[in-house]
Amino acid sequence: MRLDRFICKSTELSRNEARAFIRAGEVRVNSEVVASESSQVHENNSITLAGETLTPRPSRYIMLHKPRDTVCSNIDEAYPSVFNLLNVDKASELHIAGRLDADTTGLVLITDDGRWSFNIITPENQCEKVYRVGLRDPVADDTAARFAAGVQLQGESSLTLPAGLEVINPKEVFLTITEGKFHQVKRMFAAVGNRVVVLHRQKIGAINLDVEPGQWRYLTSDEIGYFK
Repeated sequence: MRLDRFICKSTELSRNEARAFIRAGEVRVNSEVVASESSQVHENNSITLAGETLTPRPSRYIMLHKPRDTVCSNIDEAYPSVFNLLNVDKASELHIAGRLDADTTGLVLITDDGRWSFNIITPENQCEKVYRVGLRDPVADDTAARFAAGVQLQGESSLTLPAGLEVINPKEVFLTITEGKFHQVKRMFAAVGNRVVVLHRQKIGAINLDVEPGQWRYLTSDEIGYFK
């Protein structure tokens, strides 16, 4: 993680205060002075501030059920931030592993462990995300086959990766994807002549949403370990 972030995670300092100490030459990494706040460090490094060895607080891993008309941002925008729903210290240190649009509901994973969230969002890891999708029109008979083969999204140079489709009823389906392209689910159905009217994320990897809208909980050790 970044050196300034490591200091904030190990002390009560703000980001600006941490940067001031770094620029003043008060921070050493493995006995060497490091004057750049963006330097990448590891928790196994020996890091000192004004001669005191720093030990970061344990990382946090949270499941939140995002309500409609909220944003996956650390600050309020056109809609309120989902972070307003959390009752935790130093929420500003947290980030979201895979954002949802304001009108999309469902599972959001929140953490301060950058390596853990990278394992979720990087396409190479093929992390499955399951969405419950409400459609304007009945799903066409060939949609599952087209999604399994990959579809061409407007503005993209390559087909989508194979996706799984399970029909619940003619206008409601489960869609499983392993990518996270911009507005991907909506664009996939647009590519086959349909339109998404309701979108809800139910599952990421082995983690299944099990709290009510607006509620949250810490993940279990097994859930955390799935993405380690």
